This record gives sequence, C-alpha cells and structure tokens, in this order.
Amino acid sequence: MSKIAFIYPGQGAQKCGMGADFYENSASVRKLFDEAGERLGLDMKALCFEENDLLDQTEYTQAAMVTTCLAMTEVLMERGVKPDITAGLSLGEYAAISVAGGLEPIDAIRLVRKRGILMQHTVPAGEGAMCAILGLDAEKIEAVTAEIEGVSVANYNCPGQIVITGKTKAVEKAAEHLKEAGAKRTVMLNVSGPFHSTLLLPAAKELEMELDKTEFHELMIPYITNVTAEAVTDVRKSPGLLVTQLTSSVRWQQSMEKMIADGVDTFIEIGPGKTLAGFMKKIDRSVKVCNVATWEDLEKII
Repeated sequence: MSKIAFIYPGQGAQKCGMGADFYENSASVRKLFDEAGERLGLDMKALCFEENDLLDQTEYTQAAMVTTCLAMTEVLMERGVKPDITAGLSLGEYAAISVAGGLEPIDAIRLVRKRGILMQHTVPAGEGAMCAILGLDAEKIEAVTAEIEGVSVANYNCPGQIVITGKTKAVEKAAEHLKEAGAKRTVMLNVSGPFHSTLLLPAAKELEMELDKTEFHELMIPYITNVTAEAVTDVRKSPGLLVTQLTSSVRWQQSMEKMIADGVDTFIEIGPGKTLAGFMKKIDRSVKVCNVATWEDLEKII
C-alpha cells in the first residue's frame, strides 16, 4: 500500500514573497500569519512577503519558514491531502512534529523563534563555519574529520553532498584535506554560525529550558527524527531529540531511505524552493516527489 510523506526544508530555502498567495486565498492562512506575528511581536507578513534585510538572518528566518510551511500544510490538509508520516530537515523538523500532532502550530513557531535567536548569537561571528563537501563518500569525510579537532559532519544531505561544521580554522583545514582526498569541490557556506556542532551546546541548554515549558501532544502519525533517522511514535522523546539535534548531525539521506524502506512512495515537499526534491533525485529516483511552494502548485496536487 502506498504512503504519502510531507517533508519540510530547512534554513536557506527562504524566499521573499513566500506564502503571499496562500495568505490572499485562505482565511486559515491569514489567521495563522496574523496570530504568529502577534505572539512574536513581529510583522510576519512584511517579513515573508516584502523585500527586507531580516529574512536571511537566522533569528528571523526560522520563524518565517515554519509559519509559511505550516500555513501551506493547513490548506493542503483542508483540501483532503494528508500524510502518513512527516520529516523535516533541521529547522523543518519542528513543522514535521507539529503536522504529526505533537505541537500546536503557534508553539512550533515560538520555539523556532527562540532557537533562531540562540543559534545566531551563541557563537561570536567568525569563530565558526560550515562547508559543503561535494563528490566524496561519507566514510572518507568521516575519516578525515575524525583526525581534526573542532570539526564534524553537520548534514548528510544526499550521496555526494555532505556538510561539515565547527571552528573556522578546523573547517578550513578539513576542507583542504578533503580536496586532497578526492572531493570534487568544497564550498564555504554563508551562514551565521557553526550549526549542528558542539559549539552550540550552550544554546542547546537554553533551548532545553524552553522545551520544558512547552506542552507536547500525543502524535497522530509518526515523524522521522534527524538525530537517528528513525520513526518517533512517542512524543515524550521529542524534547530530548530536539535538544540533541542542535549539536548533532542531520541524517537526512538516512531518513529518506528509512521512509522508502517503510513503504513511502510519494513525497510532498512543502515550503519555498525544491532543495529536498533535488536531494531525492540523488537518493532514490524511483519515488514520486511533488512540491508545494505556490498556490498554483497546490491546485496541481489537488
């Protein structure tokens, strides 16, 4: 029996104008955007729909992305398209948990606003970095990074694309060694911190306090956690996994492989861009991937 998964992109997919056509066409989307803006003290419509300098800043990006993704999902589900399982890349995991029933949408948005602030300000500018390693297998990357203190794997995105993270000099040194080991290219990323590294442990401790104050609900469907690439069915595990996720590797490729092994044959990427669809082409081309980034996309899927 075929299964549908809703999957959610992470930071970097944000785009000016995202969700504007949904806001125009749906009362439930307007309600969520307006409530999110009111609760956070932000003009969420201006942040997402108008040209501005804030959307690409981590402390604003995360709340904007999750609001947009959850708003789009609400309309999709109102139209009768519902998932059997969910997953989200890094930041996207909060949307995945909410859609699985574990978090109220406003709580998910509030949490990522706090998470974004912590991630942007925990490590001083210039002290941490991230670098995409292209065209080298995971085992070689793991072997090289294991020999260099202060660097580790941040993201297993898909075959041939892995991101490393850590102290700036350690990341630069690892990138040089990985080129020597056969990487086709290494690309330093324009990010505001060394995400998914142990340098964010202070942020993880503060996030844990925020999660302790948040009410989680019983999951209606499972979601896949970035930390282990396994299905979560007991929401009591979610807070601890979200704390760990901040400092550990995002196992996206393994998460998709797990879903496919469990019978998922249709993936709907919800949110701006087609990043996850691009990864899936390299993970498994046999499955169907659809995108919902615009109202027109929604109409096509319906």
